[in-house]
Amino acid sequence: MNHSKKLDVRTLTQLAILVAIELVMKLIGLGSVPVGPLYMSFLTVPIAVGAIVLGPAASAILGGVFGIVSFMDAVKGASIMTSSLLAVSPVHTFILCFGMRVLMGVCVGLVYSGMARICRRSVVNCFVTSLSAPLLNTLFFMGYIVLAFYQTDYVQSLVIAKGAGNPLMFVVLLVGVQGVVEAIVCSVTGTAIGSALLKVTGRMAATR
Repeated sequence: MNHSKKLDVRTLTQLAILVAIELVMKLIGLGSVPVGPLYMSFLTVPIAVGAIVLGPAASAILGGVFGIVSFMDAVKGASIMTSSLLAVSPVHTFILCFGMRVLMGVCVGLVYSGMARICRRSVVNCFVTSLSAPLLNTLFFMGYIVLAFYQTDYVQSLVIAKGAGNPLMFVVLLVGVQGVVEAIVCSVTGTAIGSALLKVTGRMAATR
């Protein structure tokens, strides 16, 4: 087996481990914690770690796994919000759950690649990347809800309940404290794991 094949096997193995971690986190209830109509999700941590260690393609795949899990929650009725939106438009709900998570994964991978090119401090790169994952997840997910579902009866009922005067205020009031908790947990955990893995693999300043 030549060097490139060894690298491919190692990459696939690492990716498979991160996918397994995502699924286990979801199964034991650690990945997604129900908070009102939304989930407080920590599944962005493996995505950030994948972006740091393996690059944008891997983080896109991990984002896709997150998206499939999210869409299955909508189908099974496990998520109040996405199951309600599924009844309005299955296509837009699939794009919301799956498409936005793949896009998030790609962007998180690009954030790390960009940071690694301009900054030699791996801890800083890992922190920015890990913080970007929950922030971009919220931005794309809530942004698509506003674009595709804002005028629906379900979302308007939430707007009235929250007393939101405009779409931006609706997003802020709906996400609220849980968004801050996600950002803190994901940035701290992702930075710790990502930095450790970079040292182990010798990729202190990787630029894929």
